[in-house]
Amino acid sequence: MTTAAAQHRADIIANRRFELKKKARILEARENFSAYRRLINSKLLDGWFRQAIEADMQQFWEDFKAGQRPQLILTTPPQHGKSILIIDFISWIAGQDPSLRKIFSSFSERLGVRANLRLQRIYDSDRYREIFPDTALSGKAEAQDGKYLRNKDVLEYVGHMGYFRNTTVGGPITGESLDICIIDDPVKGREEANSPTMREKVWLWYTDDVLTRFSDNGALLMIMTRWHTDDLAGRIIETDEEVVVKAYPAIDETDTRRVSDGSLFPELKSYGFLMSRRRQMRITSWQSLYQCTPIIDEGDMFRPDNIRIIDTLPSGTRIKQRIRYWDKAGTDGGGAYTAGTQLLLTDEDTVIIVDVVRDQVSAGRREKLIKQTAEIDGTVVHIWIEQEPGSGGKESAENTIKNLIGYTAKAEPVTGSKATRAEPFAAYVEAGNVSMLKAPWNKPFLDEMRLFPNGKFKDQIDAASGAFNKLTLGKRTDGLIEWYERKAAQREAQKEAARNGAAA
Repeated sequence: MTTAAAQHRADIIANRRFELKKKARILEARENFSAYRRLINSKLLDGWFRQAIEADMQQFWEDFKAGQRPQLILTTPPQHGKSILIIDFISWIAGQDPSLRKIFSSFSERLGVRANLRLQRIYDSDRYREIFPDTALSGKAEAQDGKYLRNKDVLEYVGHMGYFRNTTVGGPITGESLDICIIDDPVKGREEANSPTMREKVWLWYTDDVLTRFSDNGALLMIMTRWHTDDLAGRIIETDEEVVVKAYPAIDETDTRRVSDGSLFPELKSYGFLMSRRRQMRITSWQSLYQCTPIIDEGDMFRPDNIRIIDTLPSGTRIKQRIRYWDKAGTDGGGAYTAGTQLLLTDEDTVIIVDVVRDQVSAGRREKLIKQTAEIDGTVVHIWIEQEPGSGGKESAENTIKNLIGYTAKAEPVTGSKATRAEPFAAYVEAGNVSMLKAPWNKPFLDEMRLFPNGKFKDQIDAASGAFNKLTLGKRTDGLIEWYERKAAQREAQKEAARNGAAA
C-alpha cells in the first residue's frame, strides 16, 4: 500500500471515529441535560454547583414524565447563572417533547423578551437541529401560513401543538393552557419585596391566574433569589407541603462538595467577591439574597424585653379598667388573623397584658369566637371593635356589636397607619410600665412585637395598641415624652442623612 493510500485509509478511519463520537454525544445530549448543555454551550464554566443544579432539573423532568406533577423551587444568589440555566432547560425539554405548552414569567418584560430571543437563537442553530431535528420554529418572524407564530411573545413549534410563551409576573395568561410553568425571579427588587400590597398582588396572580391554567399533569419550576419571608416562594412553601425546595447559599462551609472556603461557584464568583458584598450589605439583605434564608428586619418601635412576664396578678392589685380590643379579619385557614387582646390598667397606672385570642377564621366563625370570648371575660371587660373604613367596615362592626348584647361594646373607626396608632403603647412598653401574664401565647405575641411594623402579621399588636389607647391613664406618663423625643431625633437624623446623600 502506497503512502498516499495509507493516509487516505487513516483519514477515513479518523472521520468514522469522529462521526461515531459525535453521534454518541448527540444521543447522550438527548437524554441528559448536563450533556446537552456541554454540547450547545462549550463556554459554560464548570463546577460542582452547575452539575448539582442541572441534576435537579433532570430529576424534575423525570418526575414530570412519570406524571408526578413536580413542583420545584430552586433558590440561588444573584448572578450565578440561573437565567441561562432556565433558558437552556426550556430548549432541552422542547426537544424532548415539542407538544408541551410552556409559559415563562419574570418580573420584567425585558427579561422575558431576552429569554425568547435566546431561545430563537438556540432553536435556529445547526447544533440544536442535529440533536432535536423534530423541534423547529417557522422560518419567518410572522406566522407561517397563518399557523405557527414566531414573535417576541410566542414561539410555536412547527408541526406540533406545543409552544413557549413569555409574560411578566402579574401579566395576562388567561385563555392559555400550560403543562409546565416556569417562573424566573418574580421579584423586581427590595422596594417591591417589602411592599405588602405588591406581595399580595403577586400571590393573587399566582393563585387565580396561573394555577387555573395548569393541565392535569401540570408542573411548576421556579428559580429565584429570595427577598422576603413572605415572597412568592415563601407563600408557596407555607401553603403547599408537596413543593420541593433546593437552596444553594453563597457560603456554606459545612457542604462537603465545596472548596474549603465554602463558596458556591468559585469559578464564577470568588470567596473574596462574596465577602466584599457581605461587608457592604445589611445582614438581613445578605441572608435573603445570598444565603437563601430571608429574615425580617426587627422593628424599631417596641422594646419587648422591657415587658415583665408574671405568673399571676400581683397581690393586692387594684384594677381600674379592663379592655378587650378586636382587630377583625375574615380568612378561614390562611391569610390575616382575627386577634382580640385584653389589657388591664391598675390603680398605679401600670398596664398588664392579660390575654390574647388569635385565629384564622371565616367571618361566621369569627363572630362566634368574639361572642365566646366575651362570655369567658364577663361583663367587667369592656369591648372595642376596630371599624375598617367604608360602609362595609361600618356594617361589619355594627353586626358584631349586635352579637354582643348584654356587654359593653363599641366600635372605633380607625385612622392613620397601624404604626402611628401603636406609638403610645410602644412608649409605655419602653418606659417599663407594661407586664404580661405568663401563657402559651406570649412567644408569638412578643415575636410579632419585635418585628412590628416590618413583620408579616400585625394583628396582635394592632389590637393591643387599640386596647391601650382606650385605657384612661392618670398621671403616670413617665417615659412618654422621652420616647417621642427619641423618635423625633431619629426622624431628623434620617432627613439629614437623605439631604447629605442628595448633595453628594
